[in-house]
Amino acid sequence: MSTVIDFVNGILWGYVLVYGLLATGVFFTIRLGFPQFRHFTEFFRVIIGSRGATADGISPVQALTVSLASRVGTGNLAGVAVAIYLGGPGAVFWMWLVALFGIATAYAESTLAQLYKVRNADSQYRGGPAFYMEKGVGSRLMGMVFSVCLLASFGLVFSAVQSNSIAEAMESAFSVPKFATGIGVAVIAGVVMFGGIRSIARVAEKIVPVMAGLYLLLALYVIAIHITEVPGVLALIVKSAFGFDQAASGFAGGIMATLLNGVKRGMFSNEAGMGSAPNIAAVAVPDPHHPSSQGLVQGLGVFIDTLLICTATALMILLSGAVDYGPDGVTGMELTQNALSAHIGFAGPTFAAVAIFFFAFTSIIGNYSYAENAMEFLGLGQRSALTVLKLAALGMVIWGALQPVKTVFNFADATMATMATINLIAILILSKTVILLTRDYFAQRKKGEEPLFRIKEYPQLRDGIDQSIWNKDVEAERGN
Repeated sequence: MSTVIDFVNGILWGYVLVYGLLATGVFFTIRLGFPQFRHFTEFFRVIIGSRGATADGISPVQALTVSLASRVGTGNLAGVAVAIYLGGPGAVFWMWLVALFGIATAYAESTLAQLYKVRNADSQYRGGPAFYMEKGVGSRLMGMVFSVCLLASFGLVFSAVQSNSIAEAMESAFSVPKFATGIGVAVIAGVVMFGGIRSIARVAEKIVPVMAGLYLLLALYVIAIHITEVPGVLALIVKSAFGFDQAASGFAGGIMATLLNGVKRGMFSNEAGMGSAPNIAAVAVPDPHHPSSQGLVQGLGVFIDTLLICTATALMILLSGAVDYGPDGVTGMELTQNALSAHIGFAGPTFAAVAIFFFAFTSIIGNYSYAENAMEFLGLGQRSALTVLKLAALGMVIWGALQPVKTVFNFADATMATMATINLIAILILSKTVILLTRDYFAQRKKGEEPLFRIKEYPQLRDGIDQSIWNKDVEAERGN
């Protein structure tokens, strides 16, 4: 079985996604008119001016914080360290590149998720890639395969991965037994999960901004005390990305290792194109009342995750001098802890443990929220079925705290790569719809109007769309 999984990972990660992710990001960047550069301020305006939640869905701010809760996890601390150890400093450059173009991809997939969302039996919004695959592309089979892969990876396996990181950090910093950590995390996560998506959104809205803010403040402190070294580190990142300074960095893995590790870790962290964040984007009440507004919100999430938080981790590691590329060198969370120890002394491992607890914990509850949409699509949105899913996810939290997760993580990589490949195909098929919506949104902005999507003006889009959301009682939908 492991041979098959390794083969699938080798094909999808080594060929399809490395080039497919970049190509898709470049495609949408060009076809949409470079929105992440030309309309950068709009990504912030849709958040700053947004209203609160309604009876139908969560607020744009909550949608952003839940998606950040999922994005900002092990990948931002341990994942960046792994990328640097295996790919050298240049891997950070490829993480940046994936993120810059990934903003356009994230915008496209979340805009589609908003357009094709539905109401469930409780009249609350649900949606995501599986829904636009069925209603937009016209393939329910594609949506079913995607949903199963999402349930396997985000619903179950990634909970074990995040829990494992928490347990390792707690044992290292505070000598807390892994079993106790697993039980504790499962209990706290269970309280939030059983409250449903709205409960997850409320918790994420409070924890994520504080968590990310404190981490970035620490990074700014480290940068300030090493300000004279920062230009050299940035130059090293760029040179190493193209193999021009491998001798100086001590890394000898080759340009492809640099590129592969940067792209893979970058995608694992920011999730652009993977089809995960659109699941929570669809649950939000759009403000302005236009599908593109939630696309902009989730594009901002990619910027915060990779270009801010991952860069913060990378600079702290590279400025610390803690990287050892030899066979005895450490990687992952241990490398990040060593880097923080070099900067703030004995408090380093403690801060890292606390950070990974909150980063990974919010990832667990954020990932679960995505799984609920997959269950809804598969016709398993009943309370009993969701209870089984919650118990299974919490069981994986306990199991992950106790067990090495390399094999199961390889399986998660395979399912994640499969769902990402399917999602990229779907959003490329629906690219004309994304372009139409984008032009409509910014044309209204150019006129000085608040964008409002009127489905009756686009009869070619009516099939598969819930017109009561986009054409009926719009003022009520907007919370007025």
